[in-house]
Amino acid sequence: MHLQNDDHRFMNVMKTESDLMGEGGGGYDNLGSTSQRSSTTIVDIEKRNQFKGSDDFILIPNDESPSTTQEIKAWVKRKVQLTCTKKMLHRRLPILDWLPKYDSNCAIGDLVAGITVGLTIIPQALAYANVAGLPAQYGLYSSFLGCFIYIFFGSCKDVPMGPTAIAALLTYQAVNGRGPQHAILLCFLTGLVQILMGIFGLGFLIDFVSGPVSSGFTSAVALIIVTSQIKDVLGITASGGTFIQTWTSIFNDIHNTNVWDTVFGITCIAVLLIMRIVAKLKIGPSDTDIPLTKFQIVVNKTLWLIGTSRNAILVVVCGFIGYSFCQNGDPPFKVIGYVPAGLPSVQVPPFGYTEDKNGTTITHDLWDMMSNLGSGIVVVPLIGLLEDIAICKAFANGKSVDATQELLAVGLSNVANSFVQAFPGSGSLSRSAVNNSSGVRTPLGGLYTAVLVIVALLFFTPSFYYIPKSCLAAIIIAAVVFMVEVKVVKPMWRTKKSDLIPGLATFVACLALPLEYGILIGIGINLMFILYHAARPKISVEKLTSHEGVEYLMLTPDRCLIFPSVDYVRNLVTKHSIRQGIPVVIDCSHIYGADYTAATVIEILTQDFAARDQPLFFYNLKPSVSSVFEGLSPKEFVVYYNQEEIDELLKNKAYMKKQIFNI
Repeated sequence: MHLQNDDHRFMNVMKTESDLMGEGGGGYDNLGSTSQRSSTTIVDIEKRNQFKGSDDFILIPNDESPSTTQEIKAWVKRKVQLTCTKKMLHRRLPILDWLPKYDSNCAIGDLVAGITVGLTIIPQALAYANVAGLPAQYGLYSSFLGCFIYIFFGSCKDVPMGPTAIAALLTYQAVNGRGPQHAILLCFLTGLVQILMGIFGLGFLIDFVSGPVSSGFTSAVALIIVTSQIKDVLGITASGGTFIQTWTSIFNDIHNTNVWDTVFGITCIAVLLIMRIVAKLKIGPSDTDIPLTKFQIVVNKTLWLIGTSRNAILVVVCGFIGYSFCQNGDPPFKVIGYVPAGLPSVQVPPFGYTEDKNGTTITHDLWDMMSNLGSGIVVVPLIGLLEDIAICKAFANGKSVDATQELLAVGLSNVANSFVQAFPGSGSLSRSAVNNSSGVRTPLGGLYTAVLVIVALLFFTPSFYYIPKSCLAAIIIAAVVFMVEVKVVKPMWRTKKSDLIPGLATFVACLALPLEYGILIGIGINLMFILYHAARPKISVEKLTSHEGVEYLMLTPDRCLIFPSVDYVRNLVTKHSIRQGIPVVIDCSHIYGADYTAATVIEILTQDFAARDQPLFFYNLKPSVSSVFEGLSPKEFVVYYNQEEIDELLKNKAYMKKQIFNI
């Protein structure tokens, strides 16, 4: 490597043909010999316009550097140009893609799926309102307008917008018994936060929730929801913000257990589990090559429809039983009671309200309500997105998932729902499975689901009075008990046992503490693992021999050099170099980034090697990383890009004087 002209300052960012092309090609072609390359400037290279790889590393003369204002204007201009395109319009309004291709087959599939999901969501909505600590009608209010909005903005055909078990539980913990006004405001703020996250592209935040943390959180939520419904199965009064508090309250009142509620609830759970099995029963040959008869197809479809509609069937049957008991006086079990008929009034979410408490009028403004909701304003939107993206990935069939679009779709749905007195919702995994198995073709299936909920609100709410509470509790328990992800423990143990630590920590923390603290603990432990691995990179050590027969030590770090890891790397390099006492080469092929701390350590490292009169070279250092290291002007910093150059460097006794980078 010879630096004999005025362009030597650029030598650190110049690469030979093999470096720019990489091991497998790419880069640009035929830049000439070594001497030609050494005298070629960056401008010359750009004029050749032969780059095939990234051109992210571009030197800009200082006198032409744009000001901050100019950069902001250019960024805004680029964003506007990208937004105002037909491609972006279709991306932000997915209905423009599938609506022109809509046909009769799609219409039939969506109709069947929409009605099936509608029969599922009505009893679930009544039950989830109970989980959220709200009157039953608020579950139905949360189940129709979001479906309409998602038709236009949703990117996944299988997502049915509406109340979910997790969203209901988070709402219960955030609202904490303060009434529907807080739940409706939470719905509005949840949607607003999700829209802002979508606009600023913050969907990546859910990437910090790993699979083990998500499994631990979901399993804990399932147990908490089951626990919250035990009181209705037993017919007692209990409350609590956490798993432990709820069970403590249950044991304090368990002596008041109502036998009728208990028998009714246990029977309903057993029936639901049996009907779940019925949905999977099939008659006829198991061999797929043998066609089924028409009778077998009809029977299989009937069994599937009965099993899938089990919640609606159970609610109707139990409603009739409740009605028969109510005709003869007070029933021996608890019923839902009065549910207001008709659609909710369309009104602005409550940004403040007054209440009369013990003859005293108390006024709550927006800031008081937001303070009461606390961290729920952030946690509910993030967990809602996590639920929705999990569904999209489960039914993506290999396609990419646009988290930004889903944020906008779910956020707009929640904002719209808040104007019809709803609490926060998202995509439901259980209803998505029903939707998919029912043959849904497009998001238009949500239209029929929404219409069915509206019909129920207009005509059937008087009948909801007679539905036993233990029946709704059974529906929730039979649904969420399968959310406990026990099946992931075994494969996690086989693949990487350390992943069980954040998963179990999240599970235990969510049971013992409020959910937002539990998931934050899980994420924190996960980040600690990530930081530990970043601080302790793997370094392979090889003793190699050059073509000239000179031995040297090749050290290869497997990741970037950033401040947590540089001292560790320096100590390892120093230890192995002193032990071997031969020239050292650090292979930088895997180092794609560095920071100021890394640059200072590299400067110290080169000084230490120079003091020991031991050669140190850096191989295949990326230009962007090299510029970081050279920012401190290290005096003994030698970089090469061709394997053949190591022979010349090792055999040249005077390499120290000839290879100093004068920057």
